[in-house]
Amino acid sequence: MSDPPSTTGARRPDASEPTLGTGLYAVAEAARLSGVSAARIRRWIKGYDWSRGKDKNRHRHHSPPVWRPDVAPIEGAQALSFRDLVELRLVDAFLRAGVSWKRLRAVAEEASTRFETTHPFSTRRFVTDGRRIYAQVSRDAGDTLEDLQTHQFAFRRVISPTLQGGLEFSDAGTALRWWPEPGRGDRLIVVDPRRSFGQPVIDAANVPTSVVAAAVKVDGEKKTADWFGLTLKAVRAAVKFEASLKKGAAKKSRK
Repeated sequence: MSDPPSTTGARRPDASEPTLGTGLYAVAEAARLSGVSAARIRRWIKGYDWSRGKDKNRHRHHSPPVWRPDVAPIEGAQALSFRDLVELRLVDAFLRAGVSWKRLRAVAEEASTRFETTHPFSTRRFVTDGRRIYAQVSRDAGDTLEDLQTHQFAFRRVISPTLQGGLEFSDAGTALRWWPEPGRGDRLIVVDPRRSFGQPVIDAANVPTSVVAAAVKVDGEKKTADWFGLTLKAVRAAVKFEASLKKGAAKKSRK
């Protein structure tokens, strides 16, 4: 088992109390929105101990946190910011694309130092500079051309739908909001840390998708649309989105 990446080369400001616009997610909610299990999230943000070998040859190791959350624990419970949520989704996407922990660690270290941030994957600069960082890390590791092509392919699989399509950045390059349906012609649902504490909402009416989906179960699509002043298209998009989150969580739990 390889250690997860640690952005030790980056500046690490202390976690703080949540402020307006930070977004606030309990670990369970971050798991629901990202599709990453709550157990894995806790391991990634807290680090963990593991052993190798048997009996007298058994050695204990410690894997440091992948990154440090922006938000300090609230009454002993860890919480994540919107920036943490974006970083979480990107780390998971790279792993699912076949990037090893060792390679991810090296890329995270290089990007953190270059961008001077503890959350390198959730920056706009990573969209443009990430490929060159991958190339540099591959050269330093003595990879073959085939290795480099494999890693670049994994990079494109993650960057195209996740960063270029779904995230919107500020002029300073910070992730502002996430549109979880980048393939749609119109954007109906948004995750914005300045709205409803970062919960997914119908963009036009600022109504949480979870509230819309729950209302549909009781009153049906038409009454729900009338009650919240939504189009049927928006109502159906909210229901479909919430169903996709539940489906993703169920699929993860079976693994």
